[in-house]
Amino acid sequence: MNILTLLLLVPVLFGFIIMLLPSSLRGSFKYLTLTATLIQLGISIWMYLHFKTGAAYGGINHEDQFQFVQKLPWISLNLGRMGKMQIDYFVGIDGMSISLLVMTSLVLVIATLSSWEIKSNLKGFFLLFLLLDMAVIGVFCALDFFLFYLFYELMLLPLYFLIGMWGGARREYAAIKFFLYTLFGSVFMLLVMVGLYLSVTDPATGNHTFNIIQMMNPANYSGQSIFSIAGHQTILGMPARTLGFVVLFIAFAIKVPVVPLHTWLPDAHVEAPTPVSIILAGILLKIGGYGIIRICLGIFPEIATSGAFWLGLLGVISILYGAFNALAQKDLKRMIAYSSISHMGFVLLGIASQTAEGISGAVMQMVSHGFLSTMLFFLVGVLYNRVHDRGINHFRGLGTLMPQYTAFVMIAFFASLGLPGFSAFVAEAFSLTGAFKSPTVNGLLPYWMAICGSVGILLSAAYFLWTLQRMFFGAESLKGGNVWKIALTDLNLREKLTLAPLALIALALGIMPSLVFDKINDSVLALVQFLQLK
Repeated sequence: MNILTLLLLVPVLFGFIIMLLPSSLRGSFKYLTLTATLIQLGISIWMYLHFKTGAAYGGINHEDQFQFVQKLPWISLNLGRMGKMQIDYFVGIDGMSISLLVMTSLVLVIATLSSWEIKSNLKGFFLLFLLLDMAVIGVFCALDFFLFYLFYELMLLPLYFLIGMWGGARREYAAIKFFLYTLFGSVFMLLVMVGLYLSVTDPATGNHTFNIIQMMNPANYSGQSIFSIAGHQTILGMPARTLGFVVLFIAFAIKVPVVPLHTWLPDAHVEAPTPVSIILAGILLKIGGYGIIRICLGIFPEIATSGAFWLGLLGVISILYGAFNALAQKDLKRMIAYSSISHMGFVLLGIASQTAEGISGAVMQMVSHGFLSTMLFFLVGVLYNRVHDRGINHFRGLGTLMPQYTAFVMIAFFASLGLPGFSAFVAEAFSLTGAFKSPTVNGLLPYWMAICGSVGILLSAAYFLWTLQRMFFGAESLKGGNVWKIALTDLNLREKLTLAPLALIALALGIMPSLVFDKINDSVLALVQFLQLK
């Protein structure tokens, strides 16, 4: 069996086991889910260690350069004289995927450990959790657009119920808002996907194909097809390829999220239980960035290049808007949610630069933010589970009450604001380097975008340090008085074992960023070369 297929089947297998077990054994559900995610983490680490590097393994637009590939016929329909409709089960990874796969696997382990707080309907919760697990892993592996879309849409259902059934007071509103935003982008993505299928012909079979890699080759488009580069087709008076790019970009930008498509995120985070917040911030946002790189830049490279200024502008707006909103928040979880919008803006800015430094920084930022946002939301969950309050102004002097908790908060805050020695510093520095280099190398972005991005780093220092000063230093003062003082116990063993690996990874990636860069470099160079040729 292919290792990627095994990675996808592990959560399905354990989901069936949980489904068959009686409710009297509900205490074992979390341990079974933890076992499944630990097996996936082990498989991901094995793939990382056996992942080959070099120019011959760049991937991107060369099918034979992807690794751990499995391609099997899945859906076949005879269309008579029109040929045959063929949809393949086609999975494989390149440098863009491997680091995100390892990050996703670890975040799922942390999310499982944080699910100890869930007390009601455990069977339903963990079945939905494992379904979501399979879907997010599948998105990073799929190389057939139909399969990619299936996994992409499959994430929506479990997240809707996980927020709507186990969330906070306004959980129904947050779940419906998230569902409608995501569905809006996905419905139009389906139309573009069908248009691409009808436009692209597999040279080996002569049939239309959903193969993403074949869609990246202009020679595979028939002259009069709707998305042909040479055909200059229009839809509603707009060039078809431009419209296709815009539709796909909006679908992925909702996930990132990019301002002004971000308003679902703060509500979803605030109302979601801690494990779901961790998956939303740690994984779901990265799927948006990955989709922009793999699909938007890969299939519509000339539109991505001509519209790079607007992508960069949206990135800068997200950086500054998210940072200013984070400064204004009084709810700790909402503050971290807005900080995620700001930090993900660096991903879009790096991608828009279309330089090796910028795209490397963007991928590094996705990996770094995956770990750091997981750590931040877990820390918020620790506090909320004790006193059921997240108000920044409701706490003061926590440093004396919870010294170990405070130490981890300081690590997470300083790492997130871009302190040298931590992963976010490397990621943001490379993204900004790419943005600074762009005006002289390809002329896609002006210098002021990089300067505005730098201001975003200053603002992130402001809101993290101000929150640290208000909540953890000074004389002890708690809204709940002595009741809260008794409840606010320091970290237990499970919480420390969960937080320690995240802190160590943030430090390790800051000191040895080559752990990520060595794996992604060949794919980044292949992508930059591919974009330059278009």
